[in-house]
Amino acid sequence: MKKINSWVNAARLRTLPLSISGILVGSTIAAQQGYFSLGIFSLALATTLGLQVLSNFANDYGDGVKGTDNDERIGPQRAIQSGLITHSEMKSGIILTSIITFILAICLIYASFGSENFLYSLVFIGLGVASIIAAIKYTVGNSAYGYRGLGDIFVFIFFGIVAVFGSFFLYVNDLDWAVLMPAAAIGFLSAGVLNLNNMRDRVPDEKSGKITLAVKLGEKGAKAYHYFLIIGAILLMAVYSALVFEAWDDIVFYIAFIPLVLHLKRVMQNESPALLDPELKVLALSTFALSLLFGLGQVF
Repeated sequence: MKKINSWVNAARLRTLPLSISGILVGSTIAAQQGYFSLGIFSLALATTLGLQVLSNFANDYGDGVKGTDNDERIGPQRAIQSGLITHSEMKSGIILTSIITFILAICLIYASFGSENFLYSLVFIGLGVASIIAAIKYTVGNSAYGYRGLGDIFVFIFFGIVAVFGSFFLYVNDLDWAVLMPAAAIGFLSAGVLNLNNMRDRVPDEKSGKITLAVKLGEKGAKAYHYFLIIGAILLMAVYSALVFEAWDDIVFYIAFIPLVLHLKRVMQNESPALLDPELKVLALSTFALSLLFGLGQVF
C-alpha cells in the first residue's frame, strides 16, 4: 500500500484538473458548433492525463537524478528524493506510461479520422510523439530544456494550443482560427502554474544549476511575467466571448476571473517563496473552473 501511495503521489494528482482544462474548452467549442463524440472526448481526456502523469514522473526522475530535489527545495518532497521509489523503478514507470499514452493517442487519432484523412493522422501521430518526447526531455538528460528556461514554451504549446485547438480539430476536422484565442489563454494559465512553481523554487534551483525562466528573470521579472500571463489569459477569453456572444450564459465563466485576480494580487504582494506553494492549487483549480464554466456556457 505504501508503494502504491508513492506512485499516486508521484503522479501529482493536484495537477490533473489543470491538464484536462484544454480538452474541456476545445471539446465544448466543437460541441457548440454541432460536433461532438463521447469516444473522442474520453480518449482525448485519457491521452492528456497520460501525458501529464508522464511529465510528472519524468520531472521527478530528472530532478532526482540531477540532485535538484534536495533539502533546500520548498515544495512537497518528491518520490525519488524521499527514496520511496528508486531511479530504476521510476524509469520503468516512465517507459510504461509512455507506451500507454502513445496507444491512447493512436486510438484517439483513429476515432477521429478513421482510415481516411491519412495526412491528418500523420500530423497528429507526430504531435503525439513530440508531446511524449517533450514531456520526458523537460528535465531528463544532459540537454533537458527545463534547465535552460524553455519549459514555459512546452507547457504553452502542448497544454494550451495543442490541447484546445488540437482537440477542437479532432472533432471538426477543420480550422477555426478564432479558437486560438482560448487556446492561448489556457496556455498562458498553464504556463502560469509552471512559473509559480519556478518562482517558489527559484533560489534552490539557481544553486543546483536548474536555470528556469524565473531564475533568468529574477523575483521582480518573474512576478511581472506572471502578471502578463494571468491578465493576458483573462483578456483573450473576454475578447473571444465577445466575438461569439449569443446569450448571457456565454459569459458565465467570468465568475472564474475573480479568484484569478485575487490570486494575482497575492502573488504580487508575496515576499515568502513558501507561501507560493498553496497558490499552485488555487491557480490550477481556478483554470479548471474557468474551463468548466466556459464549457457549460457553450453547451447549454
